[in-house]
Amino acid sequence: MKLRIVAVLAAVAAFTSGAFAADKNTLLNVSYDVAREFYEKYNALFIEEYKKKTGRAVKINQSHAGSTKQARAVIDGLEADVVTMNQPTDVDVIAEKGRNLVVKDWRKKFPHNASPYTSTMALMVRKGNPKGIKDWDDLAKPGVGVVIPNPKTAGNGRYSYLAMWAFAKEKFGGDEAKIKSFLFSIFKNVPVLDTGGRGATTTFVQRGIGDVLLTFEAEILTSIQEAGADKFEIVYPSQSVEAEMPIAVVERVVDRHGTRQLATDYLNFLYSEPAQELIVKHFYRPRLESVASKHADKFGKLKLVKVEEAFGGWSQAQKTHFSEGGTFDQIYAARNK
Repeated sequence: MKLRIVAVLAAVAAFTSGAFAADKNTLLNVSYDVAREFYEKYNALFIEEYKKKTGRAVKINQSHAGSTKQARAVIDGLEADVVTMNQPTDVDVIAEKGRNLVVKDWRKKFPHNASPYTSTMALMVRKGNPKGIKDWDDLAKPGVGVVIPNPKTAGNGRYSYLAMWAFAKEKFGGDEAKIKSFLFSIFKNVPVLDTGGRGATTTFVQRGIGDVLLTFEAEILTSIQEAGADKFEIVYPSQSVEAEMPIAVVERVVDRHGTRQLATDYLNFLYSEPAQELIVKHFYRPRLESVASKHADKFGKLKLVKVEEAFGGWSQAQKTHFSEGGTFDQIYAARNK
């Protein structure tokens, strides 16, 4: 009997050891929804280059949804080895509420505040721009259907909201009542709030709802490439917000999986020249200067506002605008009256 127990325990140990070893060669990247196509290509590139460099065959799994929804999923137990989000708040909330899942100083772990590429918010209109939309204030005009993902659940919804607020702040000399009234007029024109950026794109492109879509420059240019330049076009407003795309290792998970080095290598590779070139192909703005200067003509030129400078940082912006009862809730509640 004792021998049978020992044999069973040995078998269990062998199975557990084998499963753990297999896990060491597999990562789960939890990311935002409109980055799906980029990370499919990036993963293939990384796997190929990593095999050449180390001889190891690795596998990268993906999970995509609205950025804030993904952050919540990680906090609730989704076994992400790395997170690649579209705004710093979603990494901060994992660090704050995730029981040491992400270190508090995650911005210092990789270059450029752990943001290997950026984008900005722009406007997508139907071919010929029938409503004559040129800037943010055109969205407040009666009869203009505005499609935007929910700022409470989607990073690009928050960036668009902040871009509109920054524009209105300058337009109205900081008069908060006028700023809120301006955003109220825009959100009064919103027929539906999708939970994520890709859902908003589907609403505009495939369902034919709305006159203008507010989303990342990269998402617009990708959609135009796929649907055809004869159907849609991009409009760059006079100013917008710089959208940083933050990355982080999920500390507690990589230690449990034995994937810390692989996860670190995976995220560091985003800063390499081949990866930065791939970033450009997917219409994101690269960090590597040699790549950025070579492809400068691919991106719109406009005044870019930083969240840190215009809103006192993401923590303050979240508290003021997107917390329960914050300015977005106030504006949207007034819209529904």
